[in-house]
Amino acid sequence: MPGKRITQQQESLYMNTRKSGKNQDTAAAKASISVRSGRRIEKGEHQSIPGERHWRTREDPFEAIWEKELLPLLEKESQLTGLTLWEYLDDEHAGEFPYSVLRTLQRRVKLWKATQGPDKVVIFRQSVPAGQQGLSDFSHPNTKITIQGVAFSHLLYQFRFAYSGWRYVQIILGGESYSALADGLQSALTLAGGSPVEHRTDSLSAAFINSAEEETLTNAYNALCDHYNLKATRNNRGVSHENGAIECAHGSFKRRLDQSLKLRGSCDFVTIKAYQVFLNTITERLNKRCQSRFKEEQLALQALPDQRFMDYSELSLKVTRCSTLEIKRIIYTVPSRMIGENVRVHVYHDRLAFFVGQTQACTLPRVYLKAGQIRGRCIDYRHIIHSLSAKPQAFRFLQFRDELLPTETYRTLWQKCDQQFQSRDACKWIVGVLRIAMDHNCEEALGNEMIARVDNNKPLPPLSVLQERYLGKKSVPIISARQQDLASYDHLLKGNWYQPAVGHA
Repeated sequence: MPGKRITQQQESLYMNTRKSGKNQDTAAAKASISVRSGRRIEKGEHQSIPGERHWRTREDPFEAIWEKELLPLLEKESQLTGLTLWEYLDDEHAGEFPYSVLRTLQRRVKLWKATQGPDKVVIFRQSVPAGQQGLSDFSHPNTKITIQGVAFSHLLYQFRFAYSGWRYVQIILGGESYSALADGLQSALTLAGGSPVEHRTDSLSAAFINSAEEETLTNAYNALCDHYNLKATRNNRGVSHENGAIECAHGSFKRRLDQSLKLRGSCDFVTIKAYQVFLNTITERLNKRCQSRFKEEQLALQALPDQRFMDYSELSLKVTRCSTLEIKRIIYTVPSRMIGENVRVHVYHDRLAFFVGQTQACTLPRVYLKAGQIRGRCIDYRHIIHSLSAKPQAFRFLQFRDELLPTETYRTLWQKCDQQFQSRDACKWIVGVLRIAMDHNCEEALGNEMIARVDNNKPLPPLSVLQERYLGKKSVPIISARQQDLASYDHLLKGNWYQPAVGHA
């Protein structure tokens, strides 16, 4: 067409058509050019690439200061941008370089970096064989998650196979600890059905002793890798793209999580378990894309050992007379029957398991210190309420009184009952209500009922009324009594068995 340059593709199409035996008219029509242009192509007179221009069409605004001022700045610090250099010129040569020349300077800087600037880091794309490498890493979700309206602070552990892209995601409480890494890794390998040859991480303090002189494996992580026959490797410190297979997976998963939460219409979950189920659904959808490659990967994986490896740290503590013990600056209550016992505590990232001898006595959720806290408490009134109900006056000045009350509802009830009743009766009332809430498993229902009375400006009922309703009067069963024949006792003393007469019961 007139005014439109003939491309190299059109030339090739024209010549190929001519070589196939077609005439000039047909070849020109097929290439969408004129017959005259086709003749020039055959004669070699047509140039598909215009001649290169070696002259400037306008004056160079930076000719006087480029080599004198700007080039030395770039050679000293190659990361300077065109905008930064223009702002420098605007400060040093006010009014001489208007904003309209910024784009020209940016093109000049870009050309210098591409032709004379320092070498850049080269990314070497990898093609990892099936079953060779699995990667682990932790990240923070981009979306704020709440559990029953309370902000939920957590990490996401992600494991991914380099070959297939199959992944596993798990909620992690606390930080990047060994227990979190061991729990997540073993859960991922169990779900995958095998282990790779190599396990790759970044500079995890749970896996590596990062010091100036050495970067060796921690004893626990080394034993974990030996258990699964894994070779532990890591990327260079501060070079995240060397873990690109997992870093890229973080981004895709968090974007998918954000979109799924928007579609759900809420970022609030009833329990942590419900949140984990939601994450599992997202992970399964992503894994559907790589099912064929994952099946190939499974064939190359190593067999798993019969048992999981230790994914906890262990402490040995004695339960105090207050039915408490301290773990990592957090005071926990335990059932009062454990007072005075030496217990072994298995410290997981999300729970604590207490053992007396070889018997597991109880399990508690693990609590972490909040920002700015030095010490904390995790008090469960169920552990000590029976003892406290025998000494209700101890409640008023109890060191962990506020933490003993299970919810904000009960803290409000304590303030109201302390205003309504006498001091001694107020302690008896709140302790009695907690005892009823535990014994009859009605903590939420009873609390809501009492707070409704407060909201309606009604007085709280006396404790005796609540006790009568929940405890009531137990009916005494009628037991039929039968008088034993004294003759049987005489026979017993003589060493003879007594045979009752026919008709006796």
